[in-house]
Amino acid sequence: MNKVPNRKAICDVLMEKAKTDKDIVVLCSDSRGSASLAPFFVAFPEQSVEVGIAEQDLVGISAGLASAGKKPFAASPACFLSTRSYEQCKVDVAYSRTNVKLIGISGGISYGALGMSHHSAQDIAAMSAIPNMRVYLPSDRFQTAKLIEALLEDQQGAYIRVGRNPVEDVYTEDNCPFEMDKATVVTEGTDVTIVACGEMVYPAKQAAELLAKEGISAEVLDMYCVKPLDKEAIIKSASKTKAVIAVEEHSPFGGLGSMVAQVVGENCPKRVICMALPDAPVITGTSKEVFDYYGLNAEGIAAKAKEAIQA
Repeated sequence: MNKVPNRKAICDVLMEKAKTDKDIVVLCSDSRGSASLAPFFVAFPEQSVEVGIAEQDLVGISAGLASAGKKPFAASPACFLSTRSYEQCKVDVAYSRTNVKLIGISGGISYGALGMSHHSAQDIAAMSAIPNMRVYLPSDRFQTAKLIEALLEDQQGAYIRVGRNPVEDVYTEDNCPFEMDKATVVTEGTDVTIVACGEMVYPAKQAAELLAKEGISAEVLDMYCVKPLDKEAIIKSASKTKAVIAVEEHSPFGGLGSMVAQVVGENCPKRVICMALPDAPVITGTSKEVFDYYGLNAEGIAAKAKEAIQA
């Protein structure tokens, strides 16, 4: 079982790159511990900024540093970064085209028992609606590392959401195919397409394995790049299957499911089922307990896939 959360993978890459790139700056809003970035602050104190519990300042200061040629990575709980700082993300980062990488930590329902105030189930919709803002939800530690390495090579703003807890590996260190802004085909299939992002990719992969045992061929797309969405991958897969399932740790409105339904509806109309969190405060519990309760697990995804095919 993997014990390395995606947030630590981010820190590991930044620490390695910061040895030779002094323009990398990490900023936190009293969140260096929960972001797993404390080691960076210790190793590179002159490339670290702690702004305290002031998320709007976090983004504004990051934009200022980017304007001065730095490469800021601003980390804060996704629930606060995507709401309290929304105007700064829109104006200071996206509209001003500053090279700020926004790291939304403990995304989705990672905070579990802390409830709706600490859940970020609207961030995909909110951030995707901002022009010039890219949105990424990597599925495991290996993909997270490759994404951060790629983001260090460009000069555009982006929002990256990762969970709090370790997630099972979708890939391996030696086998993690990655192309910037292109979905990864985790498994190939011809009966049903399952499009997932973030922590939902692993259960989607498991669902494909369950379906295979019943003679159902499922194609799983790891859509880590929610924006820009890899429309070509969706169209290619949906065109050869009977139905499409979209799975996300997000509100049922405006997220991956809505985007997938729009692409399929416009290009190769067929049934699309969107699996997401409910339009209500979610139950209290660990991530696994919440996912199991709402059917956002391998069994639930497989059941929806069979339902879609039969329909």
